Amino acid sequence: MVKYSQNSLDRTFAALADPTRRRILAHLARGSRRVTHLARPHDMSLPAVSKHLRVLEKAGLLRRRRYGRVHEMELDAKPLKQAAQWVEEYRKFWEGSLDRLAAYLEKERKTSRRKGRK
Repeated sequence: MVKYSQNSLDRTFAALADPTRRRILAHLARGSRRVTHLARPHDMSLPAVSKHLRVLEKAGLLRRRRYGRVHEMELDAKPLKQAAQWVEEYRKFWEGSLDRLAAYLEKERKTSRRKGRK
């Protein structure tokens, strides 16, 4: 199993837990955006959106560039890739477990059919 920084994963999953932050990341996946542009589709104040952006920044999911008073945000997908790899490890485990369960149930079904014929 791949080693991950627990704090990094915790920050990533905590940041992704909020639907507003997920929508912000979806906007940033299409390219860099100014903070004011990111705030438009949300029914909240600019300071509230800025708090969401700080959470995403602390999780390493975005980078901020400043041009005078203009703040532009850019997606950094590296933490998302690490989270996806972590989830993938558990998917493999559960699929293997389910495959073993299916094989066991099929074996039991065949055994009970043979017992029923005798």
